[in-house]
Amino acid sequence: MIESIIEKAKAESQKGQLASYIPALANQPKDLFAAYLIDENGEVLKFGDIDFKFTLQSISKVMNFIVAAESLGLDNVLDKVDVEPTGDPFNSIVRLEVAEKGKPFNPMINAGAITVASLLPGKSVDARVQSVTDFLAEVTGHAHAVNQEVYQSELETAYRNRAIANYLKANNYLEGTVEEAVETYLQLCSIEVSTEDLAKFGLFLAYDGLDTSQDKRLISQKTAQFTKALMMTCGLYNASGKYAATVGFPMKSGVSGGILGTIQTGQVEHLKGRMGIAVFSAAIDEVGNSVAGMHFLESLSEQYDLSVF
Repeated sequence: MIESIIEKAKAESQKGQLASYIPALANQPKDLFAAYLIDENGEVLKFGDIDFKFTLQSISKVMNFIVAAESLGLDNVLDKVDVEPTGDPFNSIVRLEVAEKGKPFNPMINAGAITVASLLPGKSVDARVQSVTDFLAEVTGHAHAVNQEVYQSELETAYRNRAIANYLKANNYLEGTVEEAVETYLQLCSIEVSTEDLAKFGLFLAYDGLDTSQDKRLISQKTAQFTKALMMTCGLYNASGKYAATVGFPMKSGVSGGILGTIQTGQVEHLKGRMGIAVFSAAIDEVGNSVAGMHFLESLSEQYDLSVF
């Protein structure tokens, strides 16, 4: 059953386009597809090109928010960035001009994510990035690096992100300089992962921040709950409401074609209970979500009744 869902999803990728506004992403293979699911018992379902590494892009906003919240305290982060959906494109600047005091609406849009990047622990760009890669390594069990080609490609074309960052700095939301905030944010977007890594992270969130391999809590339950609420309401750009209705569990996508999902309880074939799920297919729609990936998740949720609603 799940194999037929995958075949139909893969065919949908032809309807999407690569994220050509980031030159390095325009070179991604368009025909690759990977899906990885892991449950609370360590049982796995995996399909396709699971060894392919891709960059987190906006999925990094999930990890960045968690690290900042655990370092500074959730309330202190929420003083700088709200938790409200916008319905606007991820790189929109308009809400900063109409919102009271220019406060970013949520950490899953670029304005909020650049703010959060500036709040990460460390006195340098490298230290702030390492705070996130160290955390990611603790969850996945291995080290993660920044793809320098992708990072340089994004840095050279980051005009809009710099404009957003300047507006944030003018309204006293950024720590450090504009360029430090932008560089930190773009390096975080350029961290490489696999679908297995993201699925493990999704399972970690399903356990509300408990690392079951060590029986150790890595983040507070409150931070985990806020993170999943943000993923559900803001995680898929300005299609978040649509996919909350049609898929119905917390997800976060990135324009490289990756999607992170977390399932509190369900059953998919022999997998049961809490689950982490990840999908990758590089062709995205006009909003920024993987076409094949979202088709797969919609069909999977419908077939196996995975929605929380």
